[in-house]
Amino acid sequence: MKDLNYQLMKLCRDNRDGSYSTQANRSRILDLIANQLAELGFRRMQARSLKPKHVHALVSLWKEKSISIGTMKNRLSALRWWAKKINKPGIIARDNSAYGIGKRSYVDNKSKAQELDSGKLAQVSDDYVRLSLRLQAEFGLRREEAIKFSPGYGIKGDHIKLKPSWTKGGRARTVPISNGRQWALLAAVRKLARGGSLIPPQLNYAEQKNRYDYQVRKAGLRNPHGLRHAYAQRRYEELTGWKAPAAGGPASKSFSSEQRALDKGARETISQELGHSREQITATYLGR
Repeated sequence: MKDLNYQLMKLCRDNRDGSYSTQANRSRILDLIANQLAELGFRRMQARSLKPKHVHALVSLWKEKSISIGTMKNRLSALRWWAKKINKPGIIARDNSAYGIGKRSYVDNKSKAQELDSGKLAQVSDDYVRLSLRLQAEFGLRREEAIKFSPGYGIKGDHIKLKPSWTKGGRARTVPISNGRQWALLAAVRKLARGGSLIPPQLNYAEQKNRYDYQVRKAGLRNPHGLRHAYAQRRYEELTGWKAPAAGGPASKSFSSEQRALDKGARETISQELGHSREQITATYLGR
């Protein structure tokens, strides 16, 4: 293993920021970046020797390879983390536009929502996986959040609470419990978990994630992330009184001032419930 790869691996191991998924992705990205720096001719680099010239060289390489804007942003985020951990945050510009990387377009009025097919769900033989899928559908949870969900910690009065270690980016959040169907589901989760989580006692998270992926593929449940889209669209209609643009509702450009205020408030609420920090990203789920 090259020195830089080893040092970055150690840096990640000694600084476990974010969820397990975030840590794994960061470690993978930094390992790739170390290899790319070596390919670019920056040999015998140390973790502390990161400089602006390295960042510019990497961005140029990514552009030559036609890497997507989203992927480049993720890689720059990992570079900023690296720079911060070696006390050199000024090495990398705060704004991606400094590297000629534009903003992603989140506006898409084509719905990606997916309802949970009861017939396919019945083909999922693992009770823990089946309830995780139902949590994704009813509360808009990500896969990792639904697998790690522990009712003893997570059920709080009229809402569920998600631990930072369950979530993407390590951001704790709450999601309201607003109907009887959700309450019935949580009762089933509580009964199965028996004081634990939706990871069977004999397995760890990675093993249960592999089981989840296998069961989902076997049952023909394509794109479970679409369950989050369906949740967002249901919540939008509950909060505004009309369907989201992506679900066949009116486009936001036709709204009155009162409707625009309702739309903005609904999007901010849904963004928080889904675990995003920006309202703009709701266009991915709801359209404009």
